[in-house]
Amino acid sequence: QVQPVESGGGSVQAGGSLRLSCTNAGDIPCKYNRGWYRQAPGKEREFVSGIGTDGITTYADSVKGRFTISQDNAKSTVYLQMNSLKPEDTAMYYCTCRITRYGDYIWGQGTQVTVSS
Repeated sequence: QVQPVESGGGSVQAGGSLRLSCTNAGDIPCKYNRGWYRQAPGKEREFVSGIGTDGITTYADSVKGRFTISQDNAKSTVYLQMNSLKPEDTAMYYCTCRITRYGDYIWGQGTQVTVSS
């Protein structure tokens, strides 16, 4: 069983920081295509950041230079450090991963991030 569980969301003012965490609550490793997506009200889910098994990271242009993704393989945890937050970062943030390299994406329940101006 695989179940990504997000935590760390909350409400902050513009310019503030939050650190999201995603831990696999299941007993099957989910180490491929680990990353974060977000969905704002009325908008489609969009890619935020990803990290490969080789540690290579990718970011959406909108968060480059402000967000940093990292992982702790010993804890099966992926982090998203979010700095210089903007009101447009307000969204539900979802963690995702794959059990195999080409398997289905598995999603967490999400954690809400709200940034006020």
